[in-house]
Amino acid sequence: MEFETHEDAYLFYKDYAKSVGFGTAKLSSRRSRASKEFIDAKFSCIRYGSKQQSDDAINPRASPKIGCKASMHVKRRPDGKWYVYSFVKEHNHELLPEQAHFFRSHRNNNTDPVKSDSRIRRKKNNPACKHLSAYHDFSFLDGYMRNQHDKGRRLVLANGDAQILLEFLMRMQEENQKFFYAVDFSEDHVLRNVFWVDAKGIEDYKSFSDVVSFDTTYFVSKYRIPLVVFIGVNHHEQPVLLGCGLVADETVYTYVWLMQSWLVAVGSSTPKVMLTDQNNAIKAAIAAVLPETRHCYCLWHVLDRLPRNLDYWSMWQDTFMKKLFKCIYRSWSEEEFDRRWLKLIDKFHLRDVQWMRSLYEERKFWAPTFMRGVTFAGLSTRNRSESANSLFDRYVQAETSLKDFLEKYGLMLEDRYEEEAKADFDAWHEAPEVKSPSPFEKQMLNVYTHEIFRKFQLEVLGAAACHLTKESEEGTTYSVKDFEDDQKYLVDWNESNSDIYCSCRSFEYRGYLCRHAIVVLQMSGVFTIPINYVLQRWTNAARNRHQISGNLEIVQSNIHRFNDFCRRAIILGEEGSLSQESYDVAMFAMKEAFKECAIKINTIENPAMFEEAAIQPRDPSVQEGNQYGSTSKQIGLEPNIHAGNASGQAEARRDKRSSLNNASKKAKHVTQSGTVGEGSQEGFQQAAAPTPAQAVMAGQFHNTMPGMFQNVIPTEFHNIQGTNMHQNNPPG
Repeated sequence: MEFETHEDAYLFYKDYAKSVGFGTAKLSSRRSRASKEFIDAKFSCIRYGSKQQSDDAINPRASPKIGCKASMHVKRRPDGKWYVYSFVKEHNHELLPEQAHFFRSHRNNNTDPVKSDSRIRRKKNNPACKHLSAYHDFSFLDGYMRNQHDKGRRLVLANGDAQILLEFLMRMQEENQKFFYAVDFSEDHVLRNVFWVDAKGIEDYKSFSDVVSFDTTYFVSKYRIPLVVFIGVNHHEQPVLLGCGLVADETVYTYVWLMQSWLVAVGSSTPKVMLTDQNNAIKAAIAAVLPETRHCYCLWHVLDRLPRNLDYWSMWQDTFMKKLFKCIYRSWSEEEFDRRWLKLIDKFHLRDVQWMRSLYEERKFWAPTFMRGVTFAGLSTRNRSESANSLFDRYVQAETSLKDFLEKYGLMLEDRYEEEAKADFDAWHEAPEVKSPSPFEKQMLNVYTHEIFRKFQLEVLGAAACHLTKESEEGTTYSVKDFEDDQKYLVDWNESNSDIYCSCRSFEYRGYLCRHAIVVLQMSGVFTIPINYVLQRWTNAARNRHQISGNLEIVQSNIHRFNDFCRRAIILGEEGSLSQESYDVAMFAMKEAFKECAIKINTIENPAMFEEAAIQPRDPSVQEGNQYGSTSKQIGLEPNIHAGNASGQAEARRDKRSSLNNASKKAKHVTQSGTVGEGSQEGFQQAAAPTPAQAVMAGQFHNTMPGMFQNVIPTEFHNIQGTNMHQNNPPG
């Protein structure tokens, strides 16, 4: 264990002391006679040594010293690093972890970090720190962020990687001004954390912000690059990359900075659900930065930790897992889950296992029984290989260098774009095969994307293998025997509000109704999927800015028109690109069609605004009867009805094509807009949030940061010392 200074070593010892339950003191220190620098220091329990006081003292003071030997002795090596020379753990008195904050040495840790730490106060007035402080007061992080400015904490990069990273970020921004990145420096200009997201990721988040997975697997598993990623899933159930980070450590400060940077990049709209590993620092950061977001733990993260946290795992693995799965997946009510859990830990003598206790205390973060009303869109699975989180697994291995990763990053984005474009093309030009006379299957044929429809189709076909019985005559709960997996499920159906819930929790975890719910609807005489169980994120209109609503027939009509327009738009693109003249004709027609569509939509949504205009003479150039109209007929094509967001999406597609073309020429990299401590010329304008504080912050960075970036960052990147990965993170 090493430290940058003896003060860092003392801060570490204080943290340890507070967690154990004793006060600390600096016992002694020694300087070099030649250099006058500290070379030796010793810290101890406040009860170290014995009372030394004259017997004839008039007013003797009480002394805490009772001969305790607990201490830590550190020494300085010739290279300047400090190491633990000796450590005495045992105390001769009672330890008080619950009252540790009363010891004088720990009292300052309970004050507001901003007010108590002069270094933080100086940073608060630094424009490069505005990004973090513009949103929240630090007081919520009491007890977590005491050492977030530890001088020993830095982003550990191999030799030359800092320059490669800098060139990558700046090149990406040059190629696409919507590329966003943020850089976090310490007061000593040491690089700590980096975040970036490409333009496609920002655009994807607008449509698929309901569920986001924050994955720290590569960092926690000690990969060569300390990578963390924000992952989502699109309407084709394909993973989408919503942001990347390189981080120095797992402190709350790091995760708060990272999530704040991500929110600025994607426009400060918070996700409905955030999936993460079970980690206290992440938990505190999400509670502070995303208070309205439902925080949940990935199931595969929880299950993956079982062997590491339970002794004698191999002796009773099969029996234990059978009982555990019954508790997790077969508990209908919260009371039933609690009862089965207590029975489980008693049977396997696990009451004293701290990890099992923490799992139970946090059961509402991960247990399926407590997830009613939550939708994970397939992101929370039993195995990592089934999850969208495995997006990077074929591009990143334990020994992948930063240079190799940045080169593969562009290839990965190209693969993602190609797969999504192919799926979109298939959805516009082909229709899946219908395999049954079920009205449910026919209803969703042109509503769901192909991938989701095929999975839903299996549920429709599987309903034939289910047998239904009613639990009670007056109740609304049904028992469904599934002969395919030989299991019995409970389904609760409330016809008055079209609310249906199955104990298999398919809708919560996958986002579409299961066969058990379908057979209950059939037997209840309901032959239409309730609209609240048709998630827009799984439909061909997932990227439409207008929310689908009303009955299913209206949704089917809207999506049918959308698909038809997309097919015709591709033909128009092919014909219009043959010559400059045909291009001009097509562009003029599209612009006119967009204008007419916007007028028509506004007339429908705001009829009062057009009452006066309705009695005025009409422009003779506009034909009556079909406002989409005459222009469309001139070219034999209709514009995309999706036009309200068409200009923005068209721009995004142009950005994407530009990025891909440049990437293939330049080591396959893609781009967007950049920042130091935040702020790019366009990134902050794009991400300016609706609150006054954020708006001010965006303006400040727009005016000041590009110059700062040019003057500061290259120097700091050049000065970063190369070292082995994960070797220099501070203890604790």
